[in-house]
Amino acid sequence: MHVTAVVFDIGNVLIDWQPERHYDAVIGADRRRALFNAIDLHDMNNDIDKGADFHARVAEEAARHPAWHAEVMMWHDDWLKLAGPPIPRSVRLLRALRAKGVPCLALSNFGIGTFEIAEAEWPFLAEFDQRFISGHMALVKPDPRIYAAVEEESGHAPGGLLFADDRAENVAAAQARGWQTHLFDGPDGFAARLVDDGILSMAEAA
Repeated sequence: MHVTAVVFDIGNVLIDWQPERHYDAVIGADRRRALFNAIDLHDMNNDIDKGADFHARVAEEAARHPAWHAEVMMWHDDWLKLAGPPIPRSVRLLRALRAKGVPCLALSNFGIGTFEIAEAEWPFLAEFDQRFISGHMALVKPDPRIYAAVEEESGHAPGGLLFADDRAENVAAAQARGWQTHLFDGPDGFAARLVDDGILSMAEAA
């Protein structure tokens, strides 16, 4: 089926999301491994992506683990160093698609507070035709209901949506609904997919 809209994940598709990298730089890899073994910070972040208050949820986790209080609070206080930088070619692809008149949607597991910080830092996050941000929806990928909400609110048939995401389980959930998908492992591969599908020319995808 002809692609009627391209759907972008954000973390690790348009901006880097590698929190461990920042922790390694600040506290060292050994201490970071001990921290992440002791506390599931990604599970904490999943609560934020579901709509929990950013500061309150991190502070709650820090209070539960006084021996790691400062390190847990880094998740809040250093958030812009945990996320980013942008992935330049991915941003160019977003803009090339929009310049060509291809509707572009965002579908991302992202907290309310964290997305506000990200949008202020990276204004291209405001350039989508529609945005589906999990914190505002109280749903996270790969819950089928979040994909159904995109279909209903965007008006695009499932088969017309081309979805790029770096997590296999999110891609599989979209495929189960009949979406076209691309498991993102870098912008070069996604650019090639857009060219192969006839959505962008090689020059437009450069």
